[in-house]
Amino acid sequence: MQFELSTLIPVLPEIFILSAACLVLVVDLFLKEEQRVISYGITQASLLLAIGITAVTATGETQVVFDGSVIRDTMSDVLKIAIFIITAGAFLYAKDYLRDRDIFKGEFYVLGLFTVLGMMVMVSANTFLTIYLGLELLTLSMYALVAFNRDSVIGSEAAMKYFVLGALASGMLLYGISMIYGATGSIEFSAVSQGLANPEANKMVLIFGLVFVVIGLAFKFGAVPFHMWVPDVYHGAPTAVTLFIGSTPKIAAFALAMRMLVDGMGTLHGDWQGMLVILAILSMGIGNVVAIAQANIKRMLAYSTISHVGFILLGILAGTSKGYTAAMFYSIVYALMALGGFGIVMLLSRRGFEAENLEDYKGLNERSPWFAAMMLLLMFSMAGVPPTVGFFAKMFVLEAVVSVDMTWLALVGVFFSIIGAFYYLRIVKLMYFDKPVDDTPLTAGLDAQVVLSVNGLSMLALGMFPASLLSVCAAAFS
Repeated sequence: MQFELSTLIPVLPEIFILSAACLVLVVDLFLKEEQRVISYGITQASLLLAIGITAVTATGETQVVFDGSVIRDTMSDVLKIAIFIITAGAFLYAKDYLRDRDIFKGEFYVLGLFTVLGMMVMVSANTFLTIYLGLELLTLSMYALVAFNRDSVIGSEAAMKYFVLGALASGMLLYGISMIYGATGSIEFSAVSQGLANPEANKMVLIFGLVFVVIGLAFKFGAVPFHMWVPDVYHGAPTAVTLFIGSTPKIAAFALAMRMLVDGMGTLHGDWQGMLVILAILSMGIGNVVAIAQANIKRMLAYSTISHVGFILLGILAGTSKGYTAAMFYSIVYALMALGGFGIVMLLSRRGFEAENLEDYKGLNERSPWFAAMMLLLMFSMAGVPPTVGFFAKMFVLEAVVSVDMTWLALVGVFFSIIGAFYYLRIVKLMYFDKPVDDTPLTAGLDAQVVLSVNGLSMLALGMFPASLLSVCAAAFS
């Protein structure tokens, strides 16, 4: 294979983020405790530069490089830019939180950048092997981040659970991939797709392989019944890490589903559609019902994540470009909502105090009317109340499901959304109608306050003009 420089251009963003992670790792060795902000600065600058590099090197055409291992198309460009923006927001919210808990270390940013790199590899993967490498890079970095606060027993326990279950899911995914490779003789998605169309392929082995792949995928999404790790990890990890795990990896999980199920096994749509229908109904049902019983907001948001995953799966299982567009729109919007929701949780936390219980949100309107309003917008958006963007995200997904004659499934989705509205509106009730338990003023930096305000208002702005983001998502499947 002759190696040319032109083959590197499609993977420039990946090369850049890898170099940035290595740079932060080395620079951090020479910094004193009070100079750690330099590591943070390099990380943020590199994420912003990565957005520029991705935008500049985007051609709008599909490019396949490295002997078919890597693909660069509109979908990958849009998802990568979304990942960079949301990660930059997550790091910005996390800065004061980490400092207050004496865990403001360069390793947080190194692991964060490697997590981003893993997501980028997944988004651009064109073979089962590449997607698996990206997935492992992402999950191994996340295991370390969950246990980042060494003094936290609950954090170490959560990381341990996540590690064991994650290893199991990775094994299942790999087992499924090996079966598909055995039946089709290839791991490249386009070749697998052709191999599946071959009438002589062993259908039994393929379906078994597909089942294991879907199990691995469901675990990464946190879909029921593979959701056991989600509430424990969200609750146990430092909130700064929960914020990060709860937002961008959902975008990567969407890409994982699109690459494996649609690009690789689109021919088996009839088979995986049925599996995703079950996962979606269970996720929406259990996610919304169990969330009502939670008194801890991180656990409540964990179950709410599970219900949102059900909606993302609805868009994918429709199997049309309209459905894929809606699911992509939903995953990006969901990541923004999660970013803001956990951002407010960190805003209310301070040294020696975690604003984890619902009680801590009582009377927030009296303590800070502006951030109570931001939380209101975020909660309304998660509940799917118009005119916030969450309403349109749900509507587009349900519309896609109805257009493939699965109206009953859309009705199930609407039914569980109504149940889900209860626990979001409960927080609004606590903020506006209850007396504050705690009168301590909020102590967040100006940068975090400004970005949180933009984050909250974007729910309204995108809700007023949903076509701005929808057209970008639609371009990926046109």
